[in-house]
Amino acid sequence: MTIMQASPEVCPPSDQYAAAGRPPTGIVRAEAAVLMERARLRLLEMHYQSKVGHIGGNLSALDILMSLYHFRLGPDDGFVLSKGHAAGALYVTLWTMGLLSDEDLRHFHGEGTRLSGHPPLKGVPEVIFATGSLGHGLSLAAGLALGKKLRGEAGRIFCLTSDGEWNEGSCWEALIFLGHQKLDNLTFLVDMNGMQGFGSTRQVADLGSLADKFRAFGVRTLEVDGHDANSICAALECNEGPLAIVAKTTKGCGVSFMENQMAWHYLPMTEEQYHQAVLEVTACARLSVMV
Repeated sequence: MTIMQASPEVCPPSDQYAAAGRPPTGIVRAEAAVLMERARLRLLEMHYQSKVGHIGGNLSALDILMSLYHFRLGPDDGFVLSKGHAAGALYVTLWTMGLLSDEDLRHFHGEGTRLSGHPPLKGVPEVIFATGSLGHGLSLAAGLALGKKLRGEAGRIFCLTSDGEWNEGSCWEALIFLGHQKLDNLTFLVDMNGMQGFGSTRQVADLGSLADKFRAFGVRTLEVDGHDANSICAALECNEGPLAIVAKTTKGCGVSFMENQMAWHYLPMTEEQYHQAVLEVTACARLSVMV
């Protein structure tokens, strides 16, 4: 069997949503479905060709990253990917924006590549910090947000964390800091897929409701469907803050044999599994357009 090609050489951004990175009122379902299908297929292809894992957590984060980059981020804004093992989803998102080429993605996780398995220290201008050691991204984002406020600069800082990452004490230290400093130019999101490297988040270290805890720290908190672009974008448009967005997601979203399976935190795909995943993602996208 030959590899199914998921994409042209460079995937151009959607002109319909180009103005200031903001969505129209109510994203057109068909357009959003086509955009996400393209991203999911290229993410699957990239991970299959590179023979690396972490595809489950990348699929849970992809809708969030696509919504943020296509429909919200402006030229004065910044983004920190604290959930560093979702670097693949970030690279594919940048590819859909025309900021990375197909050739770049073909070297993902390879020898000497600038697209390493976690966001790199240099080589990708859109990556502000190298991340991957979990628990540090929110502190970095809070520092950026405070710096903007002290300098009187426009723009907002966004940060994506994982839910398992909140087992790290450094996340709570950052939460105390951003609340105390009243960082109203900071939004952090949680990819709440309920799974981490050694089991479910409830099994490993149950934190109960993260949303309730954020609110207890005085942080405005919204809860959304992390695979619904309209819900994500509506929450991202909130400029009050500091703001937390807890996005309920599914690890391995869109691929039946990966969904909610801890093994796909680690496993690379076989050729048969890759082709099955492509078929399922394609079928799901067609159904979304028809509904």
